[in-house]
Amino acid sequence: MTNSYIKSKPWTRNQPPKRILAIRLQAMGDTVITLPYLQYLRNKLPANTVIDFLTREEVDSIPKNLELFNHVFSIGGGRNEKKQLLYATWLLPKLLLNHYDVVIDLQNNKVSNLVRHILQPSAWSSFDRTSSHAAGERTLRTIEAAGFIDCKADSSFTLKIKNDETALLKKNGWNGVSQLVVLNPAGAFESRNWPIDNYIKFAELWLEQFPDTQFLLLGTSFIEKKSSYLKKILNGHLINLVNKTSPAEAFSILQKTSFVLSEDSGLMHMSWVSGIPTIALFGSTRSDWARPLGSYTFFFDSSDLSCGNCMH
Repeated sequence: MTNSYIKSKPWTRNQPPKRILAIRLQAMGDTVITLPYLQYLRNKLPANTVIDFLTREEVDSIPKNLELFNHVFSIGGGRNEKKQLLYATWLLPKLLLNHYDVVIDLQNNKVSNLVRHILQPSAWSSFDRTSSHAAGERTLRTIEAAGFIDCKADSSFTLKIKNDETALLKKNGWNGVSQLVVLNPAGAFESRNWPIDNYIKFAELWLEQFPDTQFLLLGTSFIEKKSSYLKKILNGHLINLVNKTSPAEAFSILQKTSFVLSEDSGLMHMSWVSGIPTIALFGSTRSDWARPLGSYTFFFDSSDLSCGNCMH
């Protein structure tokens, strides 16, 4: 894949940069997609290279809980770009004091462009927002365009806060032995939803082959009704942690799971970037943008239909 959609001024000096700022100001799933590629960059560069991250307050829980970044800066304003601009302006004096050598703009909107132009780094790159390549591939290419060639995904994350996931799982019904399989009926829109009874049928078929399994639900109150229904049917085979974890805790618990079946959602991206075998279920979403990557993932989408990938 070429970098024809990526604007950049690559780092060309013989010595590595001392300070790098990466920017991603999107939803949780979009934010975590950047993490394995930035983790690879972290491992590739000298230990004394500073890598900071600029994101939104709503999605900073996971980045702040990783050893990957030296510092995570967060701006408020929700998804309101005008408010984001205001918060970013207030933050700029602090960012200017860091004298960043490289800015990797993985957002490419008015806010991130303003930050990059004012910081005036020696090298920079700007995310491809328009091509049909997957978000992970575009993240990789944006990092490469900044001068860091042969980038890859690296899921060897180290968490700053060690949560007692085992205790939480056992408190909610895990027997401590069974493999954990995540069911995630959390697509944000009806067009992303797999019929809930299909999850039950899937669980029954899975248990026929792998009886030593307990299923796991994570997420927010958004899927509370579905989680109650699944718990009623699957009973002791289901561990329900809906509304019982922060995003960082859910990310940590995911590292203990064997497989994830998920609709298009933030948790699906949290899964595949962690290197967990994942099957993603897409409805009318553009799977060319949002699909999971890696030889351990698979996805079902609507691209073979005349109305496929319509986003409606």
